[in-house]
Amino acid sequence: MNKPRKVKDYCPSCDSHTTMDISKGKNRKVSELRKGQRRFRRVTAGYGGFPWPKPSGAGKPVKRTYLKYTCSQCGKTWQKKGKRARRLDLTE
Repeated sequence: MNKPRKVKDYCPSCDSHTTMDISKGKNRKVSELRKGQRRFRRVTAGYGGFPWPKPSGAGKPVKRTYLKYTCSQCGKTWQKKGKRARRLDLTE
């Protein structure tokens, strides 16, 4: 997927349309305090193995890519919902 590095979009903090700089977002470390992670730690603790069968077959062919939008006027940054693409090219 090809995307321009600069795009005009709505900035909620400026309350107007401004030029945005687009960059790739990075995945942050998964929190150990989330409900699913607490359940997983409880089930896998002690003796025994993995609590459910491992999935067979290949994984998904594409990963979700998150884009960071930075407002050129106020400098605020936020991420929009990710899109699935085999590759992402940010063009000038």
